[in-house]
Amino acid sequence: MKVKCALCDKVESIEDQSPKAKKLRNRRIHMYLCQKCNTRIANKTNERHATGKFKLYEEKSDRDSLI
Repeated sequence: MKVKCALCDKVESIEDQSPKAKKLRNRRIHMYLCQKCNTRIANKTNERHATGKFKLYEEKSDRDSLI
């Protein structure tokens, strides 16, 4: 299966039966990132997380004490 990186437009080939290929086929909202872009984003995120100003917002849910 040929895939295109969403950031750098690099075209790569991945195996048709791999879990990544199945996820891309079945869930169109997922995007493919090449290894170089994925590593770059991971490093930048870890650097921002290390500053202490990076927050992950979790969805607030009301829990019923009776359930």
